[in-house]
Amino acid sequence: MLRATVKLCCGIAHDHLRRLPGLKITAVAVIQKDVRGLVVRGSHCLPSKIPHYIQRQMGKETAACREPAGDVSPSQFSSTDLSYITQGEMALQRALSILQQHTSWQAETMLDARAAMSSTTLPGLGKVFRAEVVLAVPVARLHQELFEKIEQMPQWNLTLSQVKVLQRVGTDTLVTHEVTTPSPGNLVGQRDFVSVRHCVRRETAVYLVGTTTHVEPLPLQEGCIRAESRLSCIVLQPLAGDPSRTRFTWLLSMDLKASATVLLGGWIPASVVNHVLPQSQADFIKHLRRHLSAATCP
Repeated sequence: MLRATVKLCCGIAHDHLRRLPGLKITAVAVIQKDVRGLVVRGSHCLPSKIPHYIQRQMGKETAACREPAGDVSPSQFSSTDLSYITQGEMALQRALSILQQHTSWQAETMLDARAAMSSTTLPGLGKVFRAEVVLAVPVARLHQELFEKIEQMPQWNLTLSQVKVLQRVGTDTLVTHEVTTPSPGNLVGQRDFVSVRHCVRRETAVYLVGTTTHVEPLPLQEGCIRAESRLSCIVLQPLAGDPSRTRFTWLLSMDLKASATVLLGGWIPASVVNHVLPQSQADFIKHLRRHLSAATCP
């Protein structure tokens, strides 16, 4: 039963099934029931083939990094909570697939980013941008700034005017509402996003993934266009030989809903939109560097 259900859960990654949230919820719920049965029967070491996040939700984490105390019990997760966890895990699997495949990346030229910026076009996502940089702080510090203190991000990230956590699911999944600041010259205009943000630890690396989601009631933001984050994944890895520094890799694909914005009587061209996203990554890295540097100064 467990093997068949895992196949069902894997199957929902296909595009034609991705729009069936009930199927995702059912698959995860049934897997949880089967795994609970293993625990009751005395299987204290769960099989390694059971997905990592299911083991974590069952309180049988096998990775070296333990979950923080006080997490929500699996029995307290609602079907909606499980759907958010599933969305986060599906986004992670998609990001890992991109990171592991041999893709041809084209260099993007950015000013003052001090980061390697590149892009590629992938089926189902369109344009995907990648930023890579080494930051002079450990992984744990970045995890704290980018996930645990996410609502404080607008204090130092000038590209955001607001980040609000709408819901917390355990310690590793958030539902957030983010509002951008207007771009220079209001070329694109303000956007807001409703997203699932999910944190996963694998060995020494931390993955911070995000994707668009739906909540009820939807938060309203006057003057903003509701955009969508197709995929965001920040990978934090300690630098080899120097764990006090972190290799920061960021995949980003967004739908800014540019067709809804008129510029001088016409639609915003794709070339403008494709410039805005990597520039926003470069700006984010610049603001993050400045914030980290200011925080370490006496």
